[in-house]
Amino acid sequence: MRPDKNTDRILAELENNSFEAYMVGGCVRDSLMGRSFHDTDITTNALPEQIISVFSGYKVIPTGIKHGTVTVVSDGIPYEITTYRIDGEYTDHRRPDKVEFTSDIAADLARRDFTINAIAMDRHGNIVDPFGGKKDIEAAVIRCVGVPQQRFGEDALRIMRAVRFASQLGFTIDEATAQAVHSMKDELEKISRERIRDELDKLICGSNCTDVLLGYSDVITAVIPEFSPSVGLDQHSPYHRYDVWEHTVRAIASAPADDLFLRRTMLFHDIGKPACMKLDETGRGHFKKHDSVGAEMTGRIMRQLRYDNKTIADTLKLIVNHSKKLKCRTDVKKMLSVMGDEMFFVLMDMKKCDNSAKNDFVVRENKLFDEYKRLARKMIDNNECRSTKGLALNGSDLAELGLKGSEIGSMQNELLQLVMEEQLANDRKSLTEYVKQRCIV
Repeated sequence: MRPDKNTDRILAELENNSFEAYMVGGCVRDSLMGRSFHDTDITTNALPEQIISVFSGYKVIPTGIKHGTVTVVSDGIPYEITTYRIDGEYTDHRRPDKVEFTSDIAADLARRDFTINAIAMDRHGNIVDPFGGKKDIEAAVIRCVGVPQQRFGEDALRIMRAVRFASQLGFTIDEATAQAVHSMKDELEKISRERIRDELDKLICGSNCTDVLLGYSDVITAVIPEFSPSVGLDQHSPYHRYDVWEHTVRAIASAPADDLFLRRTMLFHDIGKPACMKLDETGRGHFKKHDSVGAEMTGRIMRQLRYDNKTIADTLKLIVNHSKKLKCRTDVKKMLSVMGDEMFFVLMDMKKCDNSAKNDFVVRENKLFDEYKRLARKMIDNNECRSTKGLALNGSDLAELGLKGSEIGSMQNELLQLVMEEQLANDRKSLTEYVKQRCIV
């Protein structure tokens, strides 16, 4: 692989000034795998002040001089250029307290997390690979550089990164690294919730997320303990073939890999089940109110993980409604009213994902949700009334009829339900007559 024109220009500037320069890390890994990548990191034996001098004609940002990193902007694209270094202690479990610059590229690669990320490539396609990263890519293996316990002790987020890469790339984690992942998982509590969140989002969208989430459930429960009761919990239900956690995992995997929002919603959709489980006299499991309980739990967790308010609100709306039954045209219209047009279709997709992780006879119900989507589109195209804004009488009209304050909102909701149930025509005359009769009563 040769770098693109802009990257080649950056590397050439360093080479032409008698310095070594390599692309390094994820961009090299992904290029060797034939995958696209967005960010290109560059490493060099030039010291930070020398980097700044070489790129005096460019926009230069002293991103992290202390750690040897300078950002150079070329054609509007930022490139992080870092001096070869050896890291000191990681007391904050994120960045080394101090670094020692070195002239040895192999020494720099030795500080990196995994062998597949410890490969450097120059602009001519020459590779520096002292830890066998290329071989591990070919073998589809995630392996720590050096001693796993040391790597994870420096930055415990690497535990999440190991399982995330296994999910994204479809790789397995080598035995020594996997043992360290399991044994050191509790170290993740030292990591900021934002960093955990970002890795979790990437993990659940991986092509291999099913195997990873099942095989490393202890890592997930280390960062979200509320999932612990779901793991191995038999649902004792004719609808289900899997325990709660495996059902959750397979529901996630049934959503499109590029739909993070839906996959994340499926991750949380049944988190309330263990708390709500009751066995009847026949031994069958029931989970009444697990949707509302789960939504409350999910809200707390997502706030801790620092998700934005809209994402949280939309996720909770889906979870609290995901087990609601739709049996007729009126139910579809009422759910459209509750969810809003866009979110209604997401809910139908959510229901399909949920069913896809149940017994086969339940999966056949999915054709109904496709029919409900077609019906909803027809209602939207025909502009059928599904919100108080669509009523033929507005708030001002009701005020003129003598209603005041909260009476107006209550009457609007009453009218909307009657219109959606097709018990009342949505025209001014019919609605006005109904309001007058109600006011007289």
